[in-house]
Amino acid sequence: MKKAFKLIGMVVLAVLVLLGGAALYFNLKGVPTYDTHPPQDLKVEVTPERVARGKKIAASLCNSCHLSEAGKLEGKLFLKGTEGFGTGYAPNITQHPEHGIGSWTDGELYYLLRTGIKRDGKLAFIAMPRSSVVSDEDYYSIIAYLRSDAPEVQPSAKKHPPLKLNLLAKVLMNVAFKPLPFPESPVVAPPLTDAVAHGRYLVNGPLECFNCHSADFTTNDIARPENSKGYLQGGTVFIEHGDTLVSPNITMDP
Repeated sequence: MKKAFKLIGMVVLAVLVLLGGAALYFNLKGVPTYDTHPPQDLKVEVTPERVARGKKIAASLCNSCHLSEAGKLEGKLFLKGTEGFGTGYAPNITQHPEHGIGSWTDGELYYLLRTGIKRDGKLAFIAMPRSSVVSDEDYYSIIAYLRSDAPEVQPSAKKHPPLKLNLLAKVLMNVAFKPLPFPESPVVAPPLTDAVAHGRYLVNGPLECFNCHSADFTTNDIARPENSKGYLQGGTVFIEHGDTLVSPNITMDP
């Protein structure tokens, strides 16, 4: 019996040592870094049509985290410690050359939107939208909007402290949330004449309805949205101003 207890104790100790070592490893490693391969020759033409389209898409994908009370896309506090990932600010994405994205190339912006990898190789936080579904044209429209003369994207020198991610966030970003593969061929949206296909595209792509209206952010499949747990059935929990909100079911269930 004593030998059995001794063996159990050794196993428990070994497990604790392994868990402790893993926790220390991920805590020290932090956010993972990857090689970057942005398209060098991409130069998006800024047209009124693209700017208008990009502004509309940004209202869905960007504003909730990046639009400050001053009405500029200079970032704001978006991780308040209640979400379980730590605390931090969304970055400044105005045209400021140092504190914003003014010095980024169009290729670097496009690569970030596609893969989730920033130009320094760091993986963007998991809340940052990235997609293999959104069409090239819609991503070009976002870039055109960010390059436009819209007041909200004009240079702001607002600087934020770096994210303070907890251990859970660091583990998820190293293990579960990998960069998306860069597409090998052009990505085109279904035509407006195919209402069902285009509606599916909007839900899974530029409007990202699935991301909030499925079971949980941590179980969403960004590469294949319809494989997300509880797809469009609601259940994602939000904490807003101390109130707990749960996203509703938006399927056709009566």
